[in-house]
Amino acid sequence: MGSDAKPSFDPQKFLALVDGGKIISAVRPNAIVFGQGDPADSIFYIQKGKVKITVLSAEGKEAVVAILGEGDFFGEGSLAGQPKRMATSTAVTDSVILKIPINEARRVLDAEPTFSALFISHLLARNIRVEEDLVDQLFNSSEKRLARVLLLMANFGKESGPQPIIGKITQATLADMIGTTRSRVSFFMNKFRKLGLIEYNGRIKVHTALLNLILHDNPKLRRPDDPED
Repeated sequence: MGSDAKPSFDPQKFLALVDGGKIISAVRPNAIVFGQGDPADSIFYIQKGKVKITVLSAEGKEAVVAILGEGDFFGEGSLAGQPKRMATSTAVTDSVILKIPINEARRVLDAEPTFSALFISHLLARNIRVEEDLVDQLFNSSEKRLARVLLLMANFGKESGPQPIIGKITQATLADMIGTTRSRVSFFMNKFRKLGLIEYNGRIKVHTALLNLILHDNPKLRRPDDPED
């Protein structure tokens, strides 16, 4: 019996088709990959690590648009003719990032139309996730936003499967990601640990039970001393 499974996008195949100009960089936490307003002349691929995408308003207010991880592309606006970067990308953890010149990326996509369609589907799925991140920022509590960020960073919901151990990441960085204070992040991290949802001793290990906080508004997870949003 034949399988009805649709072919999926394979980033490694795309990278193998790139003949030249591919630059691999080891990036430290908090290092900027590109800044808002920089020329948009390449796309990037995360081989290892995490990257946050942020935008800065004219008034100087920063907002986190997305948290990306291993297997994600970013900076793809340049493929649509975007002349300058609309956001800033910053490494959250130690990362290995590939930079591919825009002309070489276009050559591969033009030469492989079937593969190009898979690549576009991959980007659209990623953009849907970014929209979900924005809805999360607008409508969910700080507690749920933190839970969702931890699950995303641990790859829950990805085809590659979860990687529960996130590694070292500061509470200040988590606070920036979800738009709250470090003290509130500390409160919820301690709460998650006491409830057995995470293990937290410098490195963070995320348990599947944390999904319950996202999928269900479980009153058992609420305590009278929880801070209000």
